[in-house]
Amino acid sequence: MKQFKKIALIIGGVLVIVVVIGKLAGGRNEAKEVEVDLCVRRSLIETVSASGKIQPQKEVSIQSEVSGLITELLVKEGDHVAQGQLLVVINPDVYQSALSRAEAGFNSARSNLSSARARLLQAEAQFKVNDLNYKRQQKLFGDGVIAQSELENATSQWETSKAEVTAANESIKSAEFAVESAAAGVKEASDNLRRTTIKAPMAGTVTALSKEVGENVLGNNMMSGDVIMKISALGNMEVNVEVNEADIMRVQLGDTAWVEVDAYREQKFKGIVTEIGNTALNAMGNAALTMDQVTNFSIKVLILPSSYAHMQEAGDASSSPFRTGMSATVDIQTASVQNALSIPIKCIASREDTLELSLTDRIQQMENTAKDANKEVFTVVFVMNETTQKAEIRCVKTGIQDDEFIEVLSGVMESEKVITGPYDMVSRDLQHQDQVKLMDKNAKTKQ
Repeated sequence: MKQFKKIALIIGGVLVIVVVIGKLAGGRNEAKEVEVDLCVRRSLIETVSASGKIQPQKEVSIQSEVSGLITELLVKEGDHVAQGQLLVVINPDVYQSALSRAEAGFNSARSNLSSARARLLQAEAQFKVNDLNYKRQQKLFGDGVIAQSELENATSQWETSKAEVTAANESIKSAEFAVESAAAGVKEASDNLRRTTIKAPMAGTVTALSKEVGENVLGNNMMSGDVIMKISALGNMEVNVEVNEADIMRVQLGDTAWVEVDAYREQKFKGIVTEIGNTALNAMGNAALTMDQVTNFSIKVLILPSSYAHMQEAGDASSSPFRTGMSATVDIQTASVQNALSIPIKCIASREDTLELSLTDRIQQMENTAKDANKEVFTVVFVMNETTQKAEIRCVKTGIQDDEFIEVLSGVMESEKVITGPYDMVSRDLQHQDQVKLMDKNAKTKQ
């Protein structure tokens, strides 16, 4: 009885294994419905996409170098101004008074210099008299005509007059320094008075006006002053975008770009890369960066005026259809290839094995999945063999890609049918030599 049970268990186990193997084998032989596309030659353009804001390529903030009350404001927002045009007048009364005081001090210093020079002439004349008297007294003392005390008196007068000449010379030097200081004071006061009138440093359009007549402004001679207005050269506009570190190395100066502005959805504008940041935006002034921070770099794309000339006002090349701060999306063309052998991107899959496996090998592979975490991953596609109606796995080497297609450098031949879907099947389920058939497009449409 025990032997019979043992035999029955063995037979039952064998039957179970046979059933499992049969199901696996049968499942493999059952044709899977797939979608296909041809491997053909196309022109591909690889792009890097980024979003940003439109800004003038050149913009200046107008600030006052002196503090005071605005007495005149000669422009309004939207006005076109020429270089050197008068924009703002700051109350000049205080600075005019300071200039008058400086001029008076300068004149006083010049008068003191003249007095010092006159005192020098007087001291030199007195020295000559005392020098002659000193020499005469020395001779008389040598002849024994005068006493020692008289010679000592003459010597004292000579030394005093000599010291007065030296002092007069030093007074002249001091007076000259005072004149130079007073002259600098006059120049400073004159410059401050001149700074009460602010002129346009460049031609452009007043794009922002933050002060009005009667308001006080803080000058920037000691600290950051108030911004009175902004002048922008609207003839040249650019887009400032942020590009991820994974794409930044593909972008080069001079690359062509296409700009889509949210305000003009039906149009595209041509641009060119003019600046590429060398330092990550989140690294500026931040010494402690964490690994989970997004690293972006700033890129500036100049919008070529010729691409929006039809939108400008007639005869006004300085006008622009764009406004500062408008949102825009930029597609930078980083590489291109003509007549490239290509397939849809959705054909590409990553697999750890590229050869047909036996049923036993598959079961063994499933058991060892946890142990094989470091398997090499291959880039593959599945090609439909029209003769056998089976899927063939191919390792491929790829090149550049656009939004839909990718260049194939090796692994697939022209006009071969590559399996494009369904996605789950291509990415995971489909195996080498699986039986396949074309999906019924009509049935797919009904679904």
